[in-house]
Amino acid sequence: MSKYIVELNSVRKTFGPFTALNDVNLKIEKGEILTLLGPSGCGKTTLMRIIAGFEEPTKGELLIGGVDATHLPPERRSVNMVFQRYALFPHLDVFDNVAFGLRLRNMPEKEVKSKVLAMLHLVQLDSMANRWINELSGGQSQRVALARALVNHPDVLLLDEPLAALDLKIRHHMLKELRRIHDETGTTFVYVTHDQDEAMILSDRVVLMNRGQIEQLGSPQDLYGAPETLFCAKFFGETNILEGQVTGVNGGVADIQSSSILVKGIARKVKEGESVSLSIRPESVNISEVLDGNVHGDVNSIVGTLEDVTFIGSRVVYQVRTGNASTINCQETRPVSGVRHKPGEQVRLSWSPEAVVVLNQ
Repeated sequence: MSKYIVELNSVRKTFGPFTALNDVNLKIEKGEILTLLGPSGCGKTTLMRIIAGFEEPTKGELLIGGVDATHLPPERRSVNMVFQRYALFPHLDVFDNVAFGLRLRNMPEKEVKSKVLAMLHLVQLDSMANRWINELSGGQSQRVALARALVNHPDVLLLDEPLAALDLKIRHHMLKELRRIHDETGTTFVYVTHDQDEAMILSDRVVLMNRGQIEQLGSPQDLYGAPETLFCAKFFGETNILEGQVTGVNGGVADIQSSSILVKGIARKVKEGESVSLSIRPESVNISEVLDGNVHGDVNSIVGTLEDVTFIGSRVVYQVRTGNASTINCQETRPVSGVRHKPGEQVRLSWSPEAVVVLNQ
């Protein structure tokens, strides 16, 4: 048996002259949490709607559980969906909302009660079976929507930005709850979001989409630590981008001349003379005082003027203006003694070659 529960082969979707998906190939493994991530209009929701059966591809093939589902109606797919606004029935209480799909299948009432109570226990709403929907908080409503979607034991659960309406603290709590529910049920989750933090916290793998195509596919660690394109480096987390030209490659390390600074970084299929972009994450940049009077840059080191300091709880973010008028951001864990540097100071920024991701332009 195949380890893939969903397979999309050369899927294309057009709306008149607009191409929403352009020959997308994707295999989703059984039991994983796969996140579709990208900016508005990148095609992630269209891709989810094709899996759900709400849209048909203009071209290409969709397999679910090894069966051709390209033209199957939604009710004949072992797929359920949780919408951004939950779509709960306000005239039914919590129990009856969760039981709705089971009763449509004419399941005996005794079995309905058993399954609904078990699902309410899973989402930790045992005591709220008789509550009306308008008596619930946003987080509780989301749990009801999850229970209703999972009670039919679908092979795939589609979640379309289900946490968008919740505040930050509840959203982070619900991400942990989603992971717990996933681990207990083993259901394949396909999650749509434009929020990089959600993708990093929840996902086994992330599909980063751009203009109807897959820009990069991999674990959150892969996309953050080893972006393959400039779009991925910029979209997935904060980063500093420098432009330069390769002046040499030796032992897998490239020398790149970027304005007035020589940067050494791990080479990735680059050749001498080639123009490249460099991605350096803020937390990989060290900030220190200029103690030796040397205000010139060195290899992987540059001196600049500290323009702005932002305190974000446990982190301090520094914005430094360098001699070539570009800005580099760095961040550090807030020291016990407080913020170490103040705007107006001259500081030295430095980083290791391993922190530099070299991207072809």
